[in-house]
Amino acid sequence: MSERDDEEREFDLKWADGAEHKEPSARARMLAARWKDNPPGPVPFRADPEHRRASRRPSRRSPGRSSWVSTALVFGCVAAVIVLLGYINFRGSS
Repeated sequence: MSERDDEEREFDLKWADGAEHKEPSARARMLAARWKDNPPGPVPFRADPEHRRASRRPSRRSPGRSSWVSTALVFGCVAAVIVLLGYINFRGSS
């Protein structure tokens, strides 16, 4: 790119940024038109914990089981595989 093209591009950006009125995006116009006839209901920023639990599909896990139990189970399985591979390596070298 030549230096003149850079100057023209910089001028265009300054000109566009300095515009008094900025046109909304197509999505903003579409939502404004839709909401004019049917405005959306209020949506909380963060859902209540009770509401979040109720919206989940019923699962098989017990209510007292937390995520740390799953983490411990994964680490336990990895440790078991490491021990098993070490045992197989030890038996193969004798």
